[in-house]
Amino acid sequence: MSIIGIFLTSAMVKHALCALAALLLLAVSTSASAQATSRRCEDASINEEQPGPACLLAHESLGRLNVDAVYWSLDKYPSVEAARRDSVKGGSIVKAFGSVWLLTVGHSASRPVNGEHVAEVGPISLDKDTSYDAEFLKSTFAPGMTAPIHVHSGPEAFYAVSGDSCLETPDGVQIGRGAGNTMIVRGGPPMLLMALGPEPRKGFALILHDPALAPTTLVHHWTPKGLCKAAMR
Repeated sequence: MSIIGIFLTSAMVKHALCALAALLLLAVSTSASAQATSRRCEDASINEEQPGPACLLAHESLGRLNVDAVYWSLDKYPSVEAARRDSVKGGSIVKAFGSVWLLTVGHSASRPVNGEHVAEVGPISLDKDTSYDAEFLKSTFAPGMTAPIHVHSGPEAFYAVSGDSCLETPDGVQIGRGAGNTMIVRGGPPMLLMALGPEPRKGFALILHDPALAPTTLVHHWTPKGLCKAAMR
């Protein structure tokens, strides 16, 4: 083989290796973005009193619900055992913000026998012909803190245990003030969640999504107009 041939072969191998490295980097990046909410809340490094990104409390496979809308019920219990007595399909028992909670997705709001009904969020619109998984998240945001800009493949609902909430999308802005404020956003558009007001925002979120699709993907193609920042007080 000529020197020129050896040089060309070496250059081609180098080019192929660079291309492979780029593809691997893209795959890792895509996976990380798609799994933006996969960090489990049980991680020893997570302290819910310290502000930080959302973590995953629980995941439930709901299947096909055959309805156009569902409700998300949040109930508080004195113990895990008491919550288990009220638990039904579509519900997850979690420990968060100093309490035991039963978080349930169903055709109607729950009416707990052994606990306290705290809130219901809905109706949350669905495609009745689609199977769904549910992801229950929690987060603590300091005032002015934002989540990275992202999209969800299905609807998301929010419930704030404390603090004020702001959600900006290309469709506009939603603002919730005080403990118990709720918001719902359809799947698809990019969004920015911000904590407003003088105190930390502690809250839950529910993402409903087709199990064949990533629930959350970080994006960079949209720039918010600053509507939440303008609502800071």
